[in-house]
Amino acid sequence: MQLNIDQVLTENKKFKTNHSDNFDFLSKQLENKGKNVNNILKKIADFQVAIPSWALGAGGTRFGRFGFFGEPASLEQKIEDVGILHALTKTAGAVSLHIPWDIPQDYNAIKELAKANGLVFDAVNSNTFQDQKNAKESYRFGSLSNLNSSVRDQAIQHNIDVIKIGNKLGSKSLTVWLADGANFAGQRNFQSSLIHTEDSLKSIYSELPEDWKMFIEYKPYEPNFYSTVIQDWGTSFMLANACGEKAYTLVDLGHHLPNTNIEQIVSTLMLKGKLGGFHFNDSKYGDDDSTVGSVKPYALFLIFNELVYGMANNSQNPDLAWMIDASHNIKDPLEDLLQSLEAIQEAYAKALLIDQEELKAAQERNDVTLCQEILQDAYRTDVRPLLAQARVLSGGAIDPLNSYRSLKVRESLIKQRGVNSIASGL
Repeated sequence: MQLNIDQVLTENKKFKTNHSDNFDFLSKQLENKGKNVNNILKKIADFQVAIPSWALGAGGTRFGRFGFFGEPASLEQKIEDVGILHALTKTAGAVSLHIPWDIPQDYNAIKELAKANGLVFDAVNSNTFQDQKNAKESYRFGSLSNLNSSVRDQAIQHNIDVIKIGNKLGSKSLTVWLADGANFAGQRNFQSSLIHTEDSLKSIYSELPEDWKMFIEYKPYEPNFYSTVIQDWGTSFMLANACGEKAYTLVDLGHHLPNTNIEQIVSTLMLKGKLGGFHFNDSKYGDDDSTVGSVKPYALFLIFNELVYGMANNSQNPDLAWMIDASHNIKDPLEDLLQSLEAIQEAYAKALLIDQEELKAAQERNDVTLCQEILQDAYRTDVRPLLAQARVLSGGAIDPLNSYRSLKVRESLIKQRGVNSIASGL
């Protein structure tokens, strides 16, 4: 299934008058505050977020998975689903594949399909957190950190194979997340595990093409609950430095202990030129993988404040790779992703409204009250008309979620794929 521009434009007619009134009102307000609305619109339109292939089907928990009708059962169908998101939002212009769940059978055909849907391939993701069919070795006791060199070699080779697959598709980065760790005290020697992991990552890094990056993800717990080898941003940062200048830390919003100051982590990594990628989701307790902005929207805004500052002031840090990493257990996955994309753009747009020079001056005067007012004035602004206008200018939908439902996209997908279709890899 593929949405065309005429369908989107027809939908927009329903919302055109109301949107124009809202945008004109907000635009005048912002211009009176000295904001360059056209510049903000361009930045919003240029901001693209990759959709992970595994997020297009219903997610699950350790206790069960409740499928959703019309899930994409092949890589081709996953790309078509991302194309639907991009046609509506014009901000989902990339897809991130998970290997071996999404190995193309015909690379040229997959690239042509992606191009037809206006998509490029973002970071490719390796999988050493579960045993694969016909694999000689098991990752039961770790992969890149395993005490057994044969297991480590298998995990290293898998990552190298993922790089080769991504290279054929035009991807330029590899994301490595390890489930390696221990469930019981005394089970593993911390130093040996870290040494093996560093050596393994260096072996993978040595196979990166010249214009590629490697993103090293971290997580404090789960699936192991006593220790994780790469448990925090400091360990990831240390390993990235050990590998080389093309290795970076990747921040996942769900991969932190409760109440961690993520915005400070982001700021520090950008200052050091080592923030490479960002995974968006939301949580209440742990790695909940909830819809972005559904639980802690103000925290997301504060993180974007640091990201916007860093993008403007930290030229030593590369352009960031943005991706959603979420799991949709009871909602329509495409509706959930539409909500997440809106929340990401909303937080970004609000951060763009912050007068960084005014904020800096207030900070230098130690005017704590004014610092808070500057941030909260931007946060309280309803920027949804800006997002809608940016979409309109790019050929997207004024109201993506309403249009998705009005066009009966899920019903069409069910008709094409059936009610028993299950997303591959889940």
